Amino acid sequence: MKMKVNSEYIKRILLICTGNTCRSQMAEGILKNTNANLQVFSAGTKPEDKVNPIAIKVMQELGIDISNNIPKSVNIFKAEDFDYVITLCDNAKSICPDLTGLVKNNVHAKFEDPACAIGNMEEKLEVYRNIRDKINVYFRDFIKEIQN
Repeated sequence: MKMKVNSEYIKRILLICTGNTCRSQMAEGILKNTNANLQVFSAGTKPEDKVNPIAIKVMQELGIDISNNIPKSVNIFKAEDFDYVITLCDNAKSICPDLTGLVKNNVHAKFEDPACAIGNMEEKLEVYRNIRDKINVYFRDFIKEIQN
């Protein structure tokens, strides 16, 4: 069901990665903080127990708080309708279960997994910031495109 706000339809977006701890959580935070006319959800094909603390930290640097988010399984969204289902890694794209709800657009936007970063904390932070910034640019452009 679409809701109408300020003569614009609220779009429903599902973001999927493997663990739902980094990339999809960062993308969810960015989208939610960019456009109020979106309903944004994130999930994982194999969700972990908690959101990655380094992802939380680098998002706080942008003034976006994802510290209360919880990783979720894509299966809880299986029967829901979405305007966009966006996979953020090849693994999620290849093993994502079939969604039985209406999905208008499937999009694949591949981002490296910052959880694979090695080195000291500053080196890991730099990797997370780099991926966060790539996600930020991608989804700001994405929002501009879907608003037209």
